[in-house]
Amino acid sequence: MANSKTLLSIAIAFFTTFLFSSFVNATYYQNISPSFLGFKQEKLTHIHFFLHDIVTGPKPTVVISSESPLNGKSKSPLPFGAIVVLEDPLTVGPELESNQIGKAQGFYLTVSQDAVLELELVMGMTFAFTEGKYNGSTLSVLGRNTIGAPVREMPIIGGTGEFRFARGYIQAKTHSVDYHKGDAHVEYNVYVFHYPSTSGSEEIFADGSQFTLQHLLFLATHFYTTCVNGCLKVRQATIFA
Repeated sequence: MANSKTLLSIAIAFFTTFLFSSFVNATYYQNISPSFLGFKQEKLTHIHFFLHDIVTGPKPTVVISSESPLNGKSKSPLPFGAIVVLEDPLTVGPELESNQIGKAQGFYLTVSQDAVLELELVMGMTFAFTEGKYNGSTLSVLGRNTIGAPVREMPIIGGTGEFRFARGYIQAKTHSVDYHKGDAHVEYNVYVFHYPSTSGSEEIFADGSQFTLQHLLFLATHFYTTCVNGCLKVRQATIFA
């Protein structure tokens, strides 16, 4: 009888430790499929709009946040090392007054040391959509933009909302430029693979971690199964002890 109680105590301690370690490991990482998060099928979407880079007027959409050390010494309109911050409107048509569907927020850096009119930039920006199906969703882009090229291609590095797990590329083509003012209107074609968002429930814990309802149910089922199997093994061990 004493041996049975000892065995039972050891078994309970073992499974308690096992369950605790399983829980800790489960909250750290695990390999899952897209369906675990409620995602069904990856989509390829094409989006078309115009971006307006406005330098002049009472409310410019771009500002030079950091002048280049070569300013005044270079023939380039934006010398090497300059940093520009932007918040450009995105519209359906090429006219600034056409229906606005979002805005591009970000920056660009001049990265060419050559004093040329055709700038070479590195751009980092997020397209924040404010109308229609993609209202509240974003796409982020980071890449090299050679302004003089007829068509410039930059990679999509991520997204939110309807553009979760986004990957793809954009093509930028200058529609028109006012060389006296510096204002530019650029046509964008976006080609993006993404998983549309789901309406699954989420739990947010005190430490800031988030789990979907499916994740919590998976953990609960795992713990229940382990407990039942553990109790059966302990009972068998007690009977045959």
